[in-house]
Amino acid sequence: MTDRPMLIPIAGPYRSGTGGAPAAMAADLSRPEAAAWPVFDAGQVPVTGERIAPPVPRSAGAGPTDPLADQALHPAADRPLAHRDAVLRLPGDSAGAGQDAATARRRGLPVHHDVAQIPRRVTAAGGAA
Repeated sequence: MTDRPMLIPIAGPYRSGTGGAPAAMAADLSRPEAAAWPVFDAGQVPVTGERIAPPVPRSAGAGPTDPLADQALHPAADRPLAHRDAVLRLPGDSAGAGQDAATARRRGLPVHHDVAQIPRRVTAAGGAA
């Protein structure tokens, strides 16, 4: 338990198996967004790479199925998350989410598979955040 909030990326399927269909990608995005409140409520900082990375290839004129997106999305999501403290890995096939979990493990960080596993933050006064 710590007074400093943990940065916890929520990793789950986004493009995998969607064929780039906007409705399917939006459905995939709803799962990590639904997990954001329990992470926040535990006093931590939830973040999804799907909200960080898409502007990078989009600003170069690339759509979600463009080869440039394949080259840019994972690094663009990973760079700011180099300061992560843990990962919440949601179920489902996803190369990117698997990569996020593997990176966390390589760095010796916990990979949680349920929001109930995320520690509640305790403030300096000893109360829950």
